[in-house]
Amino acid sequence: MEKSIARIISEFAVNLKFEDLPKEVVEATKRFIYDSVACAYGGYHTQDVNIIRDLYKDMGGKKEATVIGFGEKIPAVNATLVNSLMIRALDFNDIYWKDDPSHPSDIIPAALSTGEMVGASMEDIITAIVLAYEFEMRLCLFAKPGVRERKWHHATLTQFVSPIVAGKMLGLTVDEMVNAIGINGSHNHTIGCPTAGKLTMMKNTVDPMAVQAGVFAALMAQKGFSGTEKVFEGKEGFMDAFVGWNAKAETLNPTEMMGRDGLSKWSWDVDALIGNLGENYKVLECGMKAFPTEALTHTHISCTLNAMIKNNLTYEDIEEVRVTAFAQAYDILFDPAKYRPESRETADHSLPYCLAAAIVDKKISTQSFSDEKLNDPRIYEVIDKIKGEASIEFEKMFPAKQPSKVVVKTKDGNEYSEYMEYPKGDPREPMTIEDLDNKFAGLAKGTLSPERQTAIKEMIFNCEGMTINDFMNKLVI
Repeated sequence: MEKSIARIISEFAVNLKFEDLPKEVVEATKRFIYDSVACAYGGYHTQDVNIIRDLYKDMGGKKEATVIGFGEKIPAVNATLVNSLMIRALDFNDIYWKDDPSHPSDIIPAALSTGEMVGASMEDIITAIVLAYEFEMRLCLFAKPGVRERKWHHATLTQFVSPIVAGKMLGLTVDEMVNAIGINGSHNHTIGCPTAGKLTMMKNTVDPMAVQAGVFAALMAQKGFSGTEKVFEGKEGFMDAFVGWNAKAETLNPTEMMGRDGLSKWSWDVDALIGNLGENYKVLECGMKAFPTEALTHTHISCTLNAMIKNNLTYEDIEEVRVTAFAQAYDILFDPAKYRPESRETADHSLPYCLAAAIVDKKISTQSFSDEKLNDPRIYEVIDKIKGEASIEFEKMFPAKQPSKVVVKTKDGNEYSEYMEYPKGDPREPMTIEDLDNKFAGLAKGTLSPERQTAIKEMIFNCEGMTINDFMNKLVI
């Protein structure tokens, strides 16, 4: 390769200007900012967010960046983690899933915190956020199969993107950006266990930690700290270490390996990562969440709710619920620990729990994962009646589609079947602005008045001409 992968990425990132962005890209980015701010207000009261916030309040430090909602200013590196975790805490923010899953909005706080440091315009913030979506989503197409199949967490992808976003805000040169990517890409590979089995607060925190580290890496690079240029394609680099690449020749080396879902050839799609940059923008392909649950639950929840509501069923009617899913979803959502979740983090990744809650309440909301609901005996009357099976046919349809078939059998012997191929919030079935307003209202309930919610919405969708400092001040409760 004439140039390293990190250098090609850096040249594009450094040279991208707000004026280069099509109008529809700017508007889509504002929608994701709106959705992410809503999610941050939803995370305002969570225990994990407040633990990290309290630690940083005790530490003190330079007043560089604002904590969303709370309003205090703390060091930018620290504010990045708190704000990213606020967006992520309820697992309700955006979703993109191809060979790998990702939540690009986790990276938005890298732009916010470093932007405050330099007094950036909202136009510059939007440009940096576009880069977050562009490269996070391209990385989801890069590994064949994805790093999740290789038993690693998608924060392993975020480590390469967060320094790009922070570096864009800090005005890094191409060489400095290359160093920032090389710094962060050398030490943030995240194993898959935070989203396997019994889940803990780390499930939502590992990706924000990779975002925080990216801000620090960009600051290091700004000071002259050097990093590995060929962090992707070089000897013992990302591609070499994760198999399927000949680092000496810098050529593909597809290698048969055993992954989470069986034997397959592991390789890489370099063109998916760096080809045709600027010809179109990935932010237009990202989805949003209609439910505060693991993304692969959504078609199954929708099918179940359709069956319950259309046929006027109650949880007392249920004899059995049989769910057919593609193999990755079955592996993640139906392992034994998911039938008796002891925390919100496990419950919102448990398809049996989510479906049982949907059957009992005929809806799924953030309240579905409250301590009270986790101990609702009606849910446990239903949960063991929910059975899963993996489908090879459905697996072949993924990730282009996320098929689900749910058959609800009632005690009187009737069966009600529902089938869907993608959930609400998918770009093919996008959430309307009314959907987003309702989501914002639900997440901000008890925290912001309806008038404040409307004012924040109007600010976000008309933010050109503002500075990020003014923008963040208006998010304070």
